[in-house]
Amino acid sequence: MAAIMGIFGICLLFSGVQVSSSALTVDIPQKVYKIASGDDVTIPCKFLPQGASAQVQVTWTAAPDVPGDPAITIVTYFGPTSIKVPTKYKGRVNLLHDIPNGKADLQLLKVTSKDTRSYECKVEVMNNEEDGVSDTANLIVLVAPSPPICKIEGVSEYYQNINLTCRSEEGTPTPTYKWQRYDTTNIARPNPPKTTDINGVLSLYNITVETSGFFICTSTNEIKSATCNLTLAVMPPSMSMASIGGIVGAIVAVALIFGIIIICCYCCRKKEKAEEYRMGTPEGGEFTDKDPEGKGDGQDEHVSYEEERRVKSADRRDPQDDRSERSYDRRSDYTDRRDDHSDRRERYDRDDRYDDRRDRYDDRRDRYDDRKDRYSDRNDRYDDRRDRYDDRRDRDDDSDHYSERYDSRDRPPSVPPNKPKDPRH
Repeated sequence: MAAIMGIFGICLLFSGVQVSSSALTVDIPQKVYKIASGDDVTIPCKFLPQGASAQVQVTWTAAPDVPGDPAITIVTYFGPTSIKVPTKYKGRVNLLHDIPNGKADLQLLKVTSKDTRSYECKVEVMNNEEDGVSDTANLIVLVAPSPPICKIEGVSEYYQNINLTCRSEEGTPTPTYKWQRYDTTNIARPNPPKTTDINGVLSLYNITVETSGFFICTSTNEIKSATCNLTLAVMPPSMSMASIGGIVGAIVAVALIFGIIIICCYCCRKKEKAEEYRMGTPEGGEFTDKDPEGKGDGQDEHVSYEEERRVKSADRRDPQDDRSERSYDRRSDYTDRRDDHSDRRERYDRDDRYDDRRDRYDDRRDRYDDRKDRYSDRNDRYDDRRDRYDDRRDRDDDSDHYSERYDSRDRPPSVPPNKPKDPRH
């Protein structure tokens, strides 16, 4: 039948009969088609031909990614055995056609979100100078919302204002969001007063401990929904890191100041002790003993110097000499005090040395007494041994057996040879 229609069309062509494009009508039943991502979709295209079908050309195009660019050609029909598909769409596009019955449907396989755009079906009559007739439809690839991400913006402390955000990175059409609050016993509770829930942002004002609980956000579109949740724990106000740093810095500064003060006091004290030591030692390194018995402190000598200075000052009229005398008097006074200090320290040293010698003498005497006691013990033991020996000798004299034995050999000495010498001799 198709061959007969083709031959009939050729005859009409050579006979000069032309098909008017104004008699064609193209229709896509729906203006919007929705399909889930990953599924196959078919967009129908119906047209009413007038004349031979061999004179018809069908072209499917898609809107460009950038407005103003040329349309993207998807498939072109030139005849029953001439269908052209661009490399970009090969394996993903089919043309379900029945040209004599006015059918040229577009089939897309495993659509993705990138296939969401406007599509046009255009029918033209070959060898006709007039433009073809077309119709358009929109394809929306539905993408289920991805699991949303929940976050807390702000500080969860008493009387603060915070935002709970919820956002899905994927989802076509754009998901809608809704927050639901649950208390610590997992019971749904209404949101606090003045709370706003706009486009996935839940704003909480003047929060308190009663605001604490579980919050669940639901992201929904025409395909399905996804949720996320978070736990809000409102805590008492806490010091910020800046405040903590300031307090630590102040403590360190106070510690440094106290350390500097202590070091300065120690240095001053050490300097005073060194000055006192220098004042107590007379020049030349020799100590003088003007009052060895400790009966005087050098005040008489100081009085004589004072009287001598007065006499000299009365004889002299030069104010410069008077100042010299006063300075000499001060030096003399200083020398006297230093000598007195030296004498006292020397007497103190002599007393300490005497005490040390006496202690050493006592120790030596104690050791001597111990040795004497040990010698007395040894002497007593020796006397005991001699007594026992005399007893045995007396018993031997009384017995004949022992007398014969002792007569046959030398008798033991009356005094043992190991008797210690008396140190007193």
